[in-house]
Amino acid sequence: MRFYVDTSVWGGYEDKEFAEWTKPFFEQAKQGKFIIVLSDVTLGELNKAPQNISELPTIIPSQFLELTSITQEQFELANKYILEGALTQKFHTDAQHIAISTILKVDSLVSWNFRHMVNFFRIRQYNSINLKYGYSTIDIRTPKE
Repeated sequence: MRFYVDTSVWGGYEDKEFAEWTKPFFEQAKQGKFIIVLSDVTLGELNKAPQNISELPTIIPSQFLELTSITQEQFELANKYILEGALTQKFHTDAQHIAISTILKVDSLVSWNFRHMVNFFRIRQYNSINLKYGYSTIDIRTPKE
């Protein structure tokens, strides 16, 4: 299985509210139970985080980590989420995470972002837009799930 892991999950590693589920999630990744897809978008956000968070991707063995860079097609799909009203321009990076996950056809996008990602109504919006433009649906879950 391949999971796209957004920035909120990496940040949840040291967060009291989320560490209980985030740490075991990363332990499973370290054991090779699944592949973590890590984008340059996420790495860019992690560069702004404290060092203990920004360096977390290094705990995952390279054979269980898939690095990717956003493509023009993914950037354009992110723009469609905004043009169609699923997100505002202020949250363009969230749209990029969803677009990257969609086009890479990961098994799930994993996030702690309940406002813009792990949200039943928004997931329906993203999937409606995906289908409208010929893409497959996306599954979005928390590390707890």
